[in-house]
Amino acid sequence: MKTHLKAALASLLAAGTMLGGLIGLAPGAQAVDVACNNYASTSSTCVNTQIVIDGESHSADWYLPQGSASALMVLNHGFSRGCGNLRGTSKAIAEQGVMVLCVNGDMTAGNPELAADLGDLLTQRALTPPSGKTLPQRYIVGGHSAGGHFASELGARIDANGYSNFAGAILFDPVASGGFTANLEAISDSATRPVLAVTARPSVTNLFNNSAEALVGLDSDYVGIQLVWAKYTLGIPSGGSCHIDVEGEDTDIIGIAGATCTANATQTARLRDFAATWAKDLATGSHTSAYYCTDANVVATCGTKVKSLVDLSLPLAAPIR
Repeated sequence: MKTHLKAALASLLAAGTMLGGLIGLAPGAQAVDVACNNYASTSSTCVNTQIVIDGESHSADWYLPQGSASALMVLNHGFSRGCGNLRGTSKAIAEQGVMVLCVNGDMTAGNPELAADLGDLLTQRALTPPSGKTLPQRYIVGGHSAGGHFASELGARIDANGYSNFAGAILFDPVASGGFTANLEAISDSATRPVLAVTARPSVTNLFNNSAEALVGLDSDYVGIQLVWAKYTLGIPSGGSCHIDVEGEDTDIIGIAGATCTANATQTARLRDFAATWAKDLATGSHTSAYYCTDANVVATCGTKVKSLVDLSLPLAAPIR
């Protein structure tokens, strides 16, 4: 009887230890992994899990390339949005061999506290990707709308912590809050790291491109592209860019109502093309010249992909300048 009692107590203690581990996850620890909804790719997978940041559990999506990832890009959603709204854009980046992480959270004013806490975890290399994947050494930050400001806070924190393998930032129609300019300057580090953006036409939702001044004020000669029109028919433009083009087919009625426009498939495809190529370049240290300008003020210095949109009698886009 004593032997059976000891065995039972041992089993209870083991179960209690496991339960305690689930309830009190260590910082950066994951709970149960679940495959993401509506995700299909031949070269990557998407896993939803829980990560603990400063004692609070957050639902997070990880996009995991086959084989070893060249970098980790933290790509965060905008205000009142979720990681699922960035499914297609995250997939495009992951299919270039870059691991992507999106953390669901309140993005009001870019949530500087969450950004700082996540930045500390990344600097300490205290995050463990799911599915047995290794956390890449190289980091990229990115985000949409208020998530763009979150990315600026995250990147500035990683820089302040002195992390040496920080590659830069890719932003999608960012909406700036206090400190945005200083954050981008910290990330850029006098143009030694790329800070790139795809923006939409001025609107109430993007606060009339309130991020533009910070972007053009950087020392860099090229900081990205503003998408304007999808096409012209008999000289009449159509398919104007929208604040939620980064969401594309993953948007919803809340996104459309908030942006007061719908994502345009052509603009979404262009945005993802630039984003995925830039992410691969930042991750690997390469430079796909077609997607950049040597000097944003001189169209002749732009690569073929940029020129195909801006070097026209009726331009479809413009370098950010």
